[in-house]
Amino acid sequence: MKCVKTEEAVGHVLCHDITEIVPGVFKGAAFKKGHIVTAEDIPKLLSLGKENLYVWEKKEGFLHEDEAAYILRDICLNENMSATEPKEGKIEIRAEADGLLKIDSGRLLAVNSLGEMMIATRHGNFPVKKGDEIAAMRVIPLVIEEKKMNRAAEIGAGRPILEIMPFARLKAGIVVTGSEVAKGRIEDAFGPVVKQKVEEYGVQVMGKQTVPDDREQIAAAISGFVERGADMVLCTGGMSVDPDDKTPGAIKELGADIISYGAPVLPGAMLVLAYYRHEGREIPVLGLPGCVMYSGRTVFDLVLPRVVAGDKIDGKSLASYGEGGLCLNCQVCHFPDCGFGK
Repeated sequence: MKCVKTEEAVGHVLCHDITEIVPGVFKGAAFKKGHIVTAEDIPKLLSLGKENLYVWEKKEGFLHEDEAAYILRDICLNENMSATEPKEGKIEIRAEADGLLKIDSGRLLAVNSLGEMMIATRHGNFPVKKGDEIAAMRVIPLVIEEKKMNRAAEIGAGRPILEIMPFARLKAGIVVTGSEVAKGRIEDAFGPVVKQKVEEYGVQVMGKQTVPDDREQIAAAISGFVERGADMVLCTGGMSVDPDDKTPGAIKELGADIISYGAPVLPGAMLVLAYYRHEGREIPVLGLPGCVMYSGRTVFDLVLPRVVAGDKIDGKSLASYGEGGLCLNCQVCHFPDCGFGK
């Protein structure tokens, strides 16, 4: 740093806070460390008794923290997002649409591993709402080597690290299985729970069909919804390995591509995830385990927003839920502000 006359400090970066005291009214920083002095600042600085200022000496090949923050912003910012102006070197990014937050974790790690810079985000594969803060970024020192920021820009080149996939307006069919329900021996308590959960994401339930534990009838019910334009089909009941539980076999016999029978998530281990191709469309078909009916949060809460956003889930992605896939069944549920699914 160097000492310069205040009148000659325009364009320089302050090395320390400059305090202003108004007795009984205010005491705080009139100008913060890192502030770039403007011509309009000079009268105020002089009125605070600052005839000289300690400033960073601008050197070739170095960037101020605000300049560097813009670079980090640019490698993250995508459609359906907005960014703040730098404040004390930090920029925040907010969602401008309801949707599913996707993060390129590998490139995010690569940038954060460069040192002297940081990008902090929410967890990916979780829903966000318009106005939510989803990321914040800054460099650690007041000035940073330009070549280091160039390396960050290279990592972020091509496409942004962050993405929001807006929720689509989908139609869903619900197939309730179980002979005891089909014959009226018990009332269906499963379908209403599923209907409520999907409607939270704007999904229109086009109908519910109850069928006995029969593979052919289950498969026909799924196919019928697809023929009528369903964008997803949700099957409830009959998901265990008991001989009289027919739903997984019916989904397979339908010709759907089974991604997984089972998930490393509790509650929800018996999930079936499949995609059924029909007339050029790929329709998700989910077999939901019984826990969805009575547990507050399950594997269904993890995969549903991804399905509604059109984010195809593969086996590896589903397997990754194992770390964090154990719900602790807290007396007061704070999902999604907890570790479940993360």
